[in-house]
Amino acid sequence: MKSVLTRTLCRMLVVLMAWIPYHFAQAGVISTEAAVASASADRAAVLNVLGRADVARQLQALGVDPASAQERVAALTDEEVRALAGKLQALPAGGDFTGVVILAVVVYLFWLFIIRRS
Repeated sequence: MKSVLTRTLCRMLVVLMAWIPYHFAQAGVISTEAAVASASADRAAVLNVLGRADVARQLQALGVDPASAQERVAALTDEEVRALAGKLQALPAGGDFTGVVILAVVVYLFWLFIIRRS
């Protein structure tokens, strides 16, 4: 009885393994141009958000000069810009989330230049 059960189980596992699609991890080298293009695209996305008229109004209402905010974004490292662009892309679409975006940008820049540099 034990050998019949073992044989049936093995056959079932062989059939199931044949049905499972194999996904092998692939590693590749990206070109320098692709890495630079990705970093510049993220930086452009953040600068586009800061360049919008409603964001500029909100920044001015909070006492932040939009030009200085853009200069601060230009001074960020590629990793910091990538993190900030990821947060901007994670925000839900639609609605009035400009206040949230502005607050996130201002808090991040405040943290970056005031607290982290102390």
